[in-house]
Amino acid sequence: MARADIPITYDPRSVEDKWYKYWEENGFFHSVVNPEQEPFCIVMPPPNVTGQLHMGHALDNTLQDILTRWRRMQGYNALWVPGTDHAGIATQARVEEQLVKEGTNRHELGREEFLKRVWAWKEQYGNRITTQLRKLGSSCDWQRERFTMDEGCSEAVLEVFIKLYERGLIYRGYYITNWCPKCHTTISDIEVEHLDRPGHLYHVRYPYKDGKGGIVVATTRPETILGDVAVAVHPGDERYAGVVGKKLVLPLVGREMPVIADEYVDPSFGTGAVKITPAHDPNDFEVGLRHNLPQVIVIDKEGKMSEEAGPRYRGLDRYECRKRIVRDLDAGGYLLKTEDHAHAVGHCYRCNTVIEPMLSRQWFVKMKPLAEPAIEAVKDGRIRFVPERFTKIYLNWMENIRDWCISRQLWWGHRIPVWYCRDCEEMIVSKKPVARCTRCGSSNCEQDPDVLDTWFSSALWPFSTLGWPRKTLDLAYYYPTTVMVTGRDIIFFWVARMIFSGLAFMNEVPFRDVFIHGLVMDALGRKMSKSLGNGVDPIDVIESHGADSLRFMLVTGNTPGNDLRFHFERLEGARNFANKLWNASRFALMNLEDYDPAGRPGPYTLADRWILSRYQKMAGEVTRFLEAYELGEAARVLYEFTWSEFCDWYIELSKPRLYGKTSPPDRATAQHVLASVLKGTLELLHPFMPFITEEIWQHLPGRGLTIMRAPWPEPRPELKDNEAEKEMEVLMDITRAIRHIRSEMNVPPGRRAEVLLAVPAPNLRVLLKKSGSYISVLAGADLKVFPALEKAPEQAAHAVTRGVEIFVPLKGLIDVDRETARLKKELASVEKDLARVRGKLGNPGFLGKAPADVVAKERAKESELSQKQSAIGERLAMLEGTSV
Repeated sequence: MARADIPITYDPRSVEDKWYKYWEENGFFHSVVNPEQEPFCIVMPPPNVTGQLHMGHALDNTLQDILTRWRRMQGYNALWVPGTDHAGIATQARVEEQLVKEGTNRHELGREEFLKRVWAWKEQYGNRITTQLRKLGSSCDWQRERFTMDEGCSEAVLEVFIKLYERGLIYRGYYITNWCPKCHTTISDIEVEHLDRPGHLYHVRYPYKDGKGGIVVATTRPETILGDVAVAVHPGDERYAGVVGKKLVLPLVGREMPVIADEYVDPSFGTGAVKITPAHDPNDFEVGLRHNLPQVIVIDKEGKMSEEAGPRYRGLDRYECRKRIVRDLDAGGYLLKTEDHAHAVGHCYRCNTVIEPMLSRQWFVKMKPLAEPAIEAVKDGRIRFVPERFTKIYLNWMENIRDWCISRQLWWGHRIPVWYCRDCEEMIVSKKPVARCTRCGSSNCEQDPDVLDTWFSSALWPFSTLGWPRKTLDLAYYYPTTVMVTGRDIIFFWVARMIFSGLAFMNEVPFRDVFIHGLVMDALGRKMSKSLGNGVDPIDVIESHGADSLRFMLVTGNTPGNDLRFHFERLEGARNFANKLWNASRFALMNLEDYDPAGRPGPYTLADRWILSRYQKMAGEVTRFLEAYELGEAARVLYEFTWSEFCDWYIELSKPRLYGKTSPPDRATAQHVLASVLKGTLELLHPFMPFITEEIWQHLPGRGLTIMRAPWPEPRPELKDNEAEKEMEVLMDITRAIRHIRSEMNVPPGRRAEVLLAVPAPNLRVLLKKSGSYISVLAGADLKVFPALEKAPEQAAHAVTRGVEIFVPLKGLIDVDRETARLKKELASVEKDLARVRGKLGNPGFLGKAPADVVAKERAKESELSQKQSAIGERLAMLEGTSV
């Protein structure tokens, strides 16, 4: 029996926490190995332990949850592994900020005490984002929650480092790396955001040592001139054929340096001569190695000029130094000209500081041997990108990949498992702490102070979270995982690294599909950020509108790989949909209290056959869209069926039968159809809107423990009825046409209208005789059906649809004179506005001076007013007795 004790209005706050607690306490999210069941597995992209839920997280986790809930209902053994990332730079920065407020710093505390403080901070604040993920409705297996620095993940990191080292794929060397002067660590190439910035191009003359002329080079960074050790030209550039090997004198410094020939130089750019600064430019570094040039470091790790910069410049901030260098070059006659020049400048993705290319000793992973199998795995189809266009982006990056700098100058993170003997300089790589040197036996051994890049541990996430390096049952059953859902912005950061790591250590891809989504932008298409102040807090939205409304808004209108604009109007639309579903369900439940699910339904009416057929087709479409990762389309189909066909049409048509205006068997049949379609629709909606669907489903007859465990609805082919759908479409179109006339002519809602139908087709006359009552109910119409009318009635509104002519006599239905006067007044106002707009658009001065968006708005206004003018004219013609 149905329970009708459902509140009048839907209050998400009274429902969401209640059901989430129920699901989690009853273990409905938990998955255990079952060889009899096919697994479905997703590992959550681990959010930073420092973080709090933002709209990107909300979108990403909503998509994952939809897929997990859907597959769970389909009968898969669905596992969604949650976890958080230790976020080396961000977490260390948070704790250091606290220490500054306390008047101390990490160096005063020492490494061991500082790490205790970070762990304490993690214990206090680290569960904030996982609590917020619960508010969103994420059906993760929290019994399996992981952390990138937990014992198991840490063991996996050590194992991978040592195995890569033993294979010759990890090495240490002096290279140019990206140094962040604010975060005080290196960052990898893909952590550098290149942003276009206005700048200058300085043309500087480097004189020959013999005093006979010189070479002009152009630079955007004159402060690095102090570190120049050569000027390079292309070996085929005839302009410099006789000067290769000559000596130059470095301006302001006086250091002698050679002119060298190298194919790296583009002879068509600028003067064809390039200054070479091996310690502060990655390309110059490579040139320097080829020509055995010295490496002069003139900028230090604080972003200030070093001792090597000389007494006049040392200690200056790099940008202050730039100003002084330019003045000095100008005063010395070396600066020939300065041009405005916009160019891409590398910024730290964490703190937005301009990075400094810095020569330093770091640890690297040799990428080419790892990248090749990862390229093949995508090319041969073992891994599929959705949308497919991201395959090309992935392959292009992987085919041009550089070695990965994995060391970071931080204390928080996985410390590099390498020890150095301070007596004999032996280097020892070991999983366990080294007490004595394996070479000389000295106990004077010190561990490398650096930690590994955060992405090193998250690259292992699909298999480390399942127990690797141990051979666990979980690993054998759930790996490879099914799909990786992630944003387009971390394909290189994370996806590529997971693929080559999985192949290198599991000899198998980490997932079959990579489902890429876009970013959540503001309404103007801008990235949400603190600096713009345009961020929207998902928790605030959940508090005000409910998690289901947020989830449904994020998924509707969203296509794979494309960015999504956040509009509050769309959020309101999602909440309206939730309320529509609630109100329709409440009506149904109130009329199902005496419903017997075991009873056999009587003959179906046309409306019954139609809604049952439409439901079967809708259910099939939803499943097909989900299988294609078109989650937005699946949501659209559900929305349109629920709002329009089920709520607006079928429920309204069922009311006379439910209210007892027909025979009891007819009422029982209506109850059966209403209950079965509502139940199935709730189950199809559940992955998208889990809370409201559970709440309503629990009031239905024949309910179970949870909608989460209900079988996924499968279409029943025997209930598909194309003939019923065609017939109902005719009746619905006629109803819409009559409703449109009533609306246009301001017919009072409660007043029934006489409607004359001219129906030449005999089959349509039979249909209208049998089912015309539907139109009477929904359009407030008293129908009279004729094969044809000798002449059109006077003062009648007129429409044609499906070959049926519709006439609605207006005399006696409305006050014709009053309505005519009102329309004439409205027409005069519209024509006045239209003339004003057309006057503007006909003015060459306005068109020439007004911004393009202002002109576009005026053109749109003209189109709207013109359409309104035509519509009012048509209504006036009807009232004045002319059929239009």
